[in-house]
Amino acid sequence: MSTKGGIGRRMFIKSLGAISILFATLDSSWSSFVSSLGVRTVEKDNFSFDSNTGKIYFKDHQIKEPYRLIVDGLVEKPLFITYSELKSMNPIEQTSDFHCVEGWSVSGIKWKGIRFIEIFNRVKPDKSSKYITFHSLGETRSKPKGQGHYIESFPLDALLDEKKQILLAFEMNGKPLTHDHGAPLRVISPFDLAYKSIKFVHRIEFDKKPRDGWWTIANPIYPYHAPVPKERLKI
Repeated sequence: MSTKGGIGRRMFIKSLGAISILFATLDSSWSSFVSSLGVRTVEKDNFSFDSNTGKIYFKDHQIKEPYRLIVDGLVEKPLFITYSELKSMNPIEQTSDFHCVEGWSVSGIKWKGIRFIEIFNRVKPDKSSKYITFHSLGETRSKPKGQGHYIESFPLDALLDEKKQILLAFEMNGKPLTHDHGAPLRVISPFDLAYKSIKFVHRIEFDKKPRDGWWTIANPIYPYHAPVPKERLKI
């Protein structure tokens, strides 16, 4: 009996060890998957951003300059917001899922950033402003219909609707956004497919009309409105 009991205990301990290794491997794989989120991009790899200095480095010309978020279009007075100013605008944290157009999703990503109301309250938009176009840094590798940088458009009402949980994010999982994840600033729109979550945002333009985004222009099968299918959303 004691021998059988000893074998049982040893097998139990070995089983626990195997299970621990399995969970550690799964956790490591999941962390790697989350870390690789959004690394695919249509932009040329000719710029980078340093969150410590708040500066953009343009590789082609070997020039560094401070990042400034431009807010213009149909507004009374354009804004130029530095990276440090951006981070001080009543930042909030939220946990959201990320849904790729290719059918995969990542749950529970922690983002930090600001709501669009923080931008809206600092400008005086023209009453005719009904839409917002976000512009990305850098050139795209291709130029569909002459569109040489990534853009994405949202109704102003959607950006101001807290239920939509749209965030202008500068941190992911407790750290500043990396270049692959869209530094210095990206849009997070949890209930839209990921092509709406534009990366490398450097300009916010108030406009009268909507504009098809770069992804829609390049791939017309993907429409302006891109809600995540209900079956992919958590209840």
